[in-house]
Amino acid sequence: MFGITHLGLFVAAVFLLNVTPGPDTAYIVGRSVAQGRGAGLMSALGISAGCCVHVLACAFGLTAVLAASATAFTVIKIVGAAYLVYLGVRLIFSKQEPAAEQSAARRGADKSLRQLFTQGFLTNVLNPKVVLFFVSFFPQFVSADSDHKVLAFLTLGAVFLAMSTVWSCTVAWVAGTVTRRFAGKPGVKKWLDRGVGSAFVGLGVKLATSTR
Repeated sequence: MFGITHLGLFVAAVFLLNVTPGPDTAYIVGRSVAQGRGAGLMSALGISAGCCVHVLACAFGLTAVLAASATAFTVIKIVGAAYLVYLGVRLIFSKQEPAAEQSAARRGADKSLRQLFTQGFLTNVLNPKVVLFFVSFFPQFVSADSDHKVLAFLTLGAVFLAMSTVWSCTVAWVAGTVTRRFAGKPGVKKWLDRGVGSAFVGLGVKLATSTR
């Protein structure tokens, strides 16, 4: 269909890629542990939205252009790394809310969820490694002489997004559920925030120092 080859192998490969821990999984788990199940789920959906952008870019050839440009690769890498470090530093130095302020904070929950979605989206879109993944992985399952390459990429992208979103949301749900017992314990929460923030900073540094 549309020149897609070895669809079963593609599904198996995507499954293995999903269950193998990577930066996106670490980010989702970090958000779930530090801020709860809802934060993890919104982060997972944001990352999926970022993958959607990559799928469209791959289908229409934009990803290949970015991957071929050393300057574009470096710029995206630096911006993405800086953003991860920024998020990590914010978590490390975040202040615990007094009980009297928690009800006011809950009123701003919708805004916070939108911010979490946006942050997840940006961490994925600004990761050049994701660009390279799409440009190197997807073409292996599309026939070179296909007359419907765009439709083939979009179909593979839809399969990838469906599987990845289900997995990411499952990870967020499990991680958030396990750590709910720590809710209401400011001391534990503070150290969780610092640990997760440090992990984000580490991911940012790793991204900044990575090569193709």
